[in-house]
Amino acid sequence: MNSSIYLDHNSTSPIDADVATAMAASYALGYVNPASQHRAGQTARRQLETYRQRIVAILDGCSRGMTTDQLVFTSGGTESDNLAVFGLASLGKQRLLDAGTINPSQKPVVLLSAIEHPAVLLCQPKLESMGFEVRLIPVDFDGVVKLDALSDLLQDPVAPVVFVSVMLANNETGVLQPVKAIADLCVEKNILVHTDAVQAVGKIPVSFAGLNVDALTFTAHKFAGPRGIGGLLLRHGISPEPMQFGGFQQTAIRPGTEDVSLVCGLARAMEKFVVDVGPHRLQLANARDELQNGLTGLFPDLVINGGNVDRTPQTINLSLPGLNRQSILMAADLAGLAISTGSACASGSSDPSPVLLAMGLDSEIVDSAVRISVGYTNSTDQVKEAVVRFQKIFNRLSSG
Repeated sequence: MNSSIYLDHNSTSPIDADVATAMAASYALGYVNPASQHRAGQTARRQLETYRQRIVAILDGCSRGMTTDQLVFTSGGTESDNLAVFGLASLGKQRLLDAGTINPSQKPVVLLSAIEHPAVLLCQPKLESMGFEVRLIPVDFDGVVKLDALSDLLQDPVAPVVFVSVMLANNETGVLQPVKAIADLCVEKNILVHTDAVQAVGKIPVSFAGLNVDALTFTAHKFAGPRGIGGLLLRHGISPEPMQFGGFQQTAIRPGTEDVSLVCGLARAMEKFVVDVGPHRLQLANARDELQNGLTGLFPDLVINGGNVDRTPQTINLSLPGLNRQSILMAADLAGLAISTGSACASGSSDPSPVLLAMGLDSEIVDSAVRISVGYTNSTDQVKEAVVRFQKIFNRLSSG
């Protein structure tokens, strides 16, 4: 049996040893409920808020003063995305109602890019049941949002837009989106903007202030932190409608007892992989390029989806026309290679990738597409061995 090589880091990354050690030390301190008023609770609260301020600062948000940006801790990226979409769409609608811009019978518009993660795109039916009209922003052949199409949607006088969500980096192709340009267009019209930065934080520099968005989603387990903890960073003065009820924690936006030790793990992972992201970015890019160049050199017909534009340094979405993605996936698994065919949140489905379909790619490209994502733990030897194994897999499937 071949030793396994994990190449599915966009799905989740193994927790870093330093992060696990920091969390173990935190658990050993026995932090209690940080909402409790006794001395032990106050100690836990101070520690939690220290971590919160540190994380906001790392993401280049404002962590002190009158214009402090608010960090809401959640269970992860999906919850953060849901809270942003439903909470900010509702807030945007209420703003227009209060200003008299729309009447209660009008349907305000929510714009989502056509390549969003399911945690955003699958909000559409619920949004429509809440009285919103949802429109999708198209992307080009490379998987980049079309700014001219967005501009046209924003200028529709009959359908007032209240909220826009466009991810910073696509989870399947790694393609980076022009979020700053999108936010600038929307700010002019007082439209709330959210970006899902789950696949970007810890891989490329991310500046909340620089992006000019109202809300940003991230989660710890994509950059070697613990699973079960993520965040929604909100611009100061922005308070989304809550999705959960039953407590006053986190200004009642996301009630529930915070876990100081999970937040400790998130903060430690950020300190190690986000503060100075440059060396980690270079490491990932070198591994990705060696793997990608090795395969394209062996198979001239191999296609890198989104390969003509800027991508995150860890992601390869490739197709070998004539092969079947499920066959590639199963053969890779038998060969000890952990890869995927798309979002892990849709891993139970064998349907073609909605992202690649939205890009307008040919069916033979979509049908043979798999995602390979390298991580901090992948060594040079592992990458070289992965090329050898993929060569055998593709040769066997092509001849079969």
